[in-house]
Amino acid sequence: MAVESRDLRRSLAQELISRGVRMTRQRRLLIQLIQSARRHLDAVALWERAQSQDPTLNKVTVYRTLGMLKKYGLVDELDLMHMESGKHYYEAKASRDHIHLACLKCGRIQEFESSLFEKLKGQIERQRHFSIKAVRVEAGGLCDRCREP
Repeated sequence: MAVESRDLRRSLAQELISRGVRMTRQRRLLIQLIQSARRHLDAVALWERAQSQDPTLNKVTVYRTLGMLKKYGLVDELDLMHMESGKHYYEAKASRDHIHLACLKCGRIQEFESSLFEKLKGQIERQRHFSIKAVRVEAGGLCDRCREP
C-alpha cells in the first residue's frame, strides 16, 4: 500500500527524547523505519523490516514501541478502509491532519490535505463547542490510475 504525501512528519526520536524516553538501539531502529516508510506499515511488516537489520529484535519490542508511540500521540493507528482483513497500519503523526484516500481496486493510499479541511474543523469546534483532539477521515473509491475514462 504505497503512500503519496508531503513529508510533514516530526522527528519521532526527538519527540521521545524530549519526553525523557530512553532510546535503545532497537527503539531507534523501529522509529527510523516508521519515520522513513514510504507506505503505511502494519506491525508485522515493521518487524520484518527491522529483522533484516537486527535479527534479535522480536515482535514484543515492536508492539511495545508502537504502544508507547501511540500513548504519546506520535503515531496514528489506521485501518484504511479494512482493505486487508482488519490489519492496523501505523504512520508517524503529521503536523497537519489529512484525509486518507484508499483505492478499492489497486490498494493505493494517497494523503490529502486542504485548508478547507482545517476550516471545517474550526467550524465544527465553534458551532458545536467541541474541542477536536484527533481526526481520522478515510475515503474509499478509485484512484486516477484505476478510474475508467
